[in-house]
Amino acid sequence: MNRQSPLKRALFAVVLAGATAAIAEAANVCQMTSQDGLNSCKKSAQSDYWTAIGMCANISDLQSQQACNRKAKSDYQDAITSCQDQFTSRNQVCERLGGGPYNPTIDPANFTTNIDNPYFPLKPGTTYIYEGPTSGGFIRNTFVVTTNTKLIDGVTCVEVHDQVFTDGELSEDTLDWFAQDKEGNVWYFGEDSDELVNGRVSSLGGSWQAGVNGASPGIVMEAHPKVGDFYRQEFLLNTAEDSAGVLDLNQTVTVPAGTFRHCLETAEVTGLEPGALEHKFYAKGIGNVLTVDLVTGDTFPLVQIEGN
Repeated sequence: MNRQSPLKRALFAVVLAGATAAIAEAANVCQMTSQDGLNSCKKSAQSDYWTAIGMCANISDLQSQQACNRKAKSDYQDAITSCQDQFTSRNQVCERLGGGPYNPTIDPANFTTNIDNPYFPLKPGTTYIYEGPTSGGFIRNTFVVTTNTKLIDGVTCVEVHDQVFTDGELSEDTLDWFAQDKEGNVWYFGEDSDELVNGRVSSLGGSWQAGVNGASPGIVMEAHPKVGDFYRQEFLLNTAEDSAGVLDLNQTVTVPAGTFRHCLETAEVTGLEPGALEHKFYAKGIGNVLTVDLVTGDTFPLVQIEGN
């Protein structure tokens, strides 16, 4: 029997580890993940299609049954197009981020609930109020920094209660969780999000927590933003895929709450909504003062800060 010496085995292990890492890098993990997301999306569309066809088969009237089948096919084709658009959008993000895997190292000892990043301060007891007309109605958004905390993936996070009212009726009710690392970066650790219609919960689709089902936190605000920076703000495939890039550090913004100079401007995109693009403006010592949806043209200015 040919037995290797401990030294040879150790050297072989080092070479194998290096080769494995090189293969992973060459494979472009980000693009592989995009492909996996595309495959998942297509399988889901196929499942929905065959479920619809199965229901159509139970319609006794032939014309109605044929119309049902045509709609099922049309819906399937639309879903496949959407899947492909998501794939393209994800790959555009990959081009900005590079091909490596997204797996940030989270050491709970490196985080604090004292969030004092100049562009994203979260002082408990502070409420930010944003308002603006949209095609779907008049929006009022309250962003309340609570005194509550939540332990997520070993990290104690500050809890923010974020509510959206459309024409006076609650349409989104969300708990968000943030923590700041020792370098001053503010991380987003997840959300519990309810979408409501006529007072009833209609969707929980955007909910996620770091450490659950492989989800990873992301940076919602850098300690030292630089023009050209691009980073993930969250990551759970098919659920949480927001990314942001730094555009400018010297914008002047006038909103009902005041005029703010030397504002940070970012652009936010998501692999889940191809074409979606928001620009956000942040003032030092305040935080977000304006959000502009470049697709719809809707703007959400800061109108008031309470308790600060």
